[in-house]
Amino acid sequence: MFELSLINVKKYMDATLVLKNINFQVYVGEKVGIVGVNGSGKSTILKLIAGIEQMNYSPGYPQTSSYGYDEGFVCVPKEATCAYLEQIPQYEDGMKVIDVLKVAFDEIYIIENEMRELEEKMKLLETDNLEKALKQYSKLVELYEVKDGYNTEEKLNKICTGLKLDESFLNKEFNLLSGGEKTTVVLGKLLIGNPDILLLDEPTNHLDMDSIEWLEAYLKNYNGIVIIVSHDRYFLDNVVTKIIEIEDMESKTYKGNYSDFAEQKEKNMLEQFHQYKEQQKEIKTIQNTIKELRDWANRVDNNKFFKRATSLQKRLDKMKNSDTESDKQYRTRGQYVRTKKPKLEKNTMNLIFKETERSGNETIKAEGLSKSFEDKVILNDVDLLINFGERVALIGANGSGKTTFLKILLGEEEPDSGVVELGANVRVAYLPQQIIFKNEELTVLECFREDISMLEGKAREYLSKFMFYGKSVFKKVKHLSGGERIRLKLGKLLYEDVNLLILDEPTNHLDIGSIETFEEALEDFKGTIFFISHDRYFINKIGERVIAIEDNTFRSYIGNYDYYKGITEELKLKAINHETSKLKKGNKLKNNDEIKKSKEVNKRINVDETKKNEAEKVKVEIRVQNLEREIQETELAMTDSNIHYEELNKLYSRKEELSKELDEVMELWLNLNS
Repeated sequence: MFELSLINVKKYMDATLVLKNINFQVYVGEKVGIVGVNGSGKSTILKLIAGIEQMNYSPGYPQTSSYGYDEGFVCVPKEATCAYLEQIPQYEDGMKVIDVLKVAFDEIYIIENEMRELEEKMKLLETDNLEKALKQYSKLVELYEVKDGYNTEEKLNKICTGLKLDESFLNKEFNLLSGGEKTTVVLGKLLIGNPDILLLDEPTNHLDMDSIEWLEAYLKNYNGIVIIVSHDRYFLDNVVTKIIEIEDMESKTYKGNYSDFAEQKEKNMLEQFHQYKEQQKEIKTIQNTIKELRDWANRVDNNKFFKRATSLQKRLDKMKNSDTESDKQYRTRGQYVRTKKPKLEKNTMNLIFKETERSGNETIKAEGLSKSFEDKVILNDVDLLINFGERVALIGANGSGKTTFLKILLGEEEPDSGVVELGANVRVAYLPQQIIFKNEELTVLECFREDISMLEGKAREYLSKFMFYGKSVFKKVKHLSGGERIRLKLGKLLYEDVNLLILDEPTNHLDIGSIETFEEALEDFKGTIFFISHDRYFINKIGERVIAIEDNTFRSYIGNYDYYKGITEELKLKAINHETSKLKKGNKLKNNDEIKKSKEVNKRINVDETKKNEAEKVKVEIRVQNLEREIQETELAMTDSNIHYEELNKLYSRKEELSKELDEVMELWLNLNS
């Protein structure tokens, strides 16, 4: 069993300190989540483990170290294979998706080609040379088996099915795919490769719910180390058993999933705050005592009071200035230490919706709506009614028509038939999945003031609520990250008077703290919320009704995601039970005559059970002998130097089948003898 560890890691990026005290260990089979605000260094840690980002040590380290140079150690076992999701490599033009996935089998294909070349050579070789070639061929076959070469197609099909990569998609050119599609393909390639250490940076961003749930099940049973950076709290709850939080450039490890971490962190903060308050009282008491001792010393001219005051002052200075990193060491020596004041308020957005006039009761209404693209039906004669004040989540598989419906609703797309309309006095604010501003050359401040008449000082004060402080308001829009774009767009939307929020994957680029702040603001919003999201935690928190696109129509479930999931699972179970009972009923009727006949036969023939058992044992023993003989013959055939690769593959598969059957027959023989 190997482990991966980061020890006292301090990392600079272009003379800027980004990590300063990172310590954690991960063991084989562990699933670990790394959480923290955007820009806290989560992805940097993954890149350090993957070897993409290197440690820049000062000359002579670790004996000497200098400011601006990296410190600490990233310990990854040499024999371990490592794969990192975030990178999207460029492949040569013309490479299809299936070709990219098969890159994971490159090593196997090389061995396979060597085997075929050797097969051709062996046809012309004799005696000693042939014997050498056979030994070499035997080694290649053994290596091929170790690399699981006979199961490449099975692995490929398993991943393609789980990630919903159908045949038409597999034949698309990789370089022409969208960023999200490329990420999904690269994820599939990494999973096929089955590395010892799997590093995933936001793996759920471009997957639909079915694919996310499949990935959860796959990762739970993954034998290697899995380290995940994700804002998907539901995913983290279902997969990880350890959380590493990055805060103020330092790491802290918590056992359990995300919910366990959140509960433990809150408990720790309250405890720390209590310790902080108690220590502040103690400091005040010591300060008053020092003052009194000095007053007494001056009055009576007693040197002992001065010495006592000086001693207390030293203790107080140590308490105020001690480094919290060494708190434990000080406590073991009985010294005073400083308790750091916990950050009870998150450093995140301050979102407040304006009070606005309510809309009519019927906020969104669709009747007889149909939409197709060429031969593909998206929506077929659907109806929908969303009333004022409802919080409705629209869910469905990728390509099922969620975004298409939003475009029809917003007038960006025309339906084939039917109508969809907004109700009376509806004021819409729309947050799209891909946020593009009219003029990307403008600064954040200019972009915000583009359609709003507001003084610069007031605008900067307002933007600070969305975490645009100081010089960041002069950053050009084209250089903003995904999370910064969402914050700016929210700033513009929330300044308007709105009573209907339409959100398309609003949590995709926000960190967990910002998502939680957004959820709190949405809970206080008085209007209607209609949103698309694959974030199940977000749907549970905000959604009061789920509309699922199933078989090109809308199905409504009055409840959150867990309610929807429970209902659908129950319906699936009922359907399975119904089919099973039908089969049982049919078989029962079918077998009634046979049962009657059997009873009649049993009445006429009184079979000695002992003799029957002995006869069965003899049959099983003969079968064992036959199977063992057939396996030996198959193994002998596999050593034939003239055998073709495809025939060898068939013989290997046959041997596996026979071995499996032999195990089953031996199990039966043991039961008969027990």
